[in-house]
Amino acid sequence: MRMYLSSFRVGDHPEQMLALLGSSTDVEVAVIANAVDALPSGERQAAVEREFSALAELGLRPVELDLRAFFDRPTASVAAALAKFSLIWVRGGNVFVLRHALARSGADQALVKLLEQDAIVYGGYSAGACVLAPDLHGLERCDDPDAVRAAYDAQARWDGLALLSYIVVPHIDSPGHPETEILDIVAGRYRAGGVAHQTLRDGQAIVINGSTASIH
Repeated sequence: MRMYLSSFRVGDHPEQMLALLGSSTDVEVAVIANAVDALPSGERQAAVEREFSALAELGLRPVELDLRAFFDRPTASVAAALAKFSLIWVRGGNVFVLRHALARSGADQALVKLLEQDAIVYGGYSAGACVLAPDLHGLERCDDPDAVRAAYDAQARWDGLALLSYIVVPHIDSPGHPETEILDIVAGRYRAGGVAHQTLRDGQAIVINGSTASIH
């Protein structure tokens, strides 16, 4: 399993993500931006374009893979689409909106299988990292679960993909980020409750390569 989980955008060490791809870095990247589906269409498009710009600067060729195109279809459809890419990049936004999109499209099951087979690299930040936890309780202090109803007229799910044994808490000690204070409270509550979690400052990323995990 190969993952690059950043606190904010590509972080300070994107070369660590490129290294996970091996010798072939001139590749198409699937950008999953469904965490911002609750935004107005113009704002959503601007958010996607920011990801495209950042990834293109690394020499990658980003294309959007909109999970909404796979809603209520067989999981095999999204699995085939995902398998065409070496790197899946999941941008931040609302973790509950993202979780719903992953589930309704079947991408959650497909990503788990592809990662278990070491067929892809998973990269992402903020909600894109948070959604990998076993459970999403506590994150509602930062992300509004009701955004799922606004985006899809559905209820929020509280289970994560369980690809990690802990919850990633991004934007800690990051004065330039508007969510740093509330996420410091979230991390404090996890500590008090004995909930396994890993905090990240903006610029930092968790790099997972097989059985090895490190923070850069």
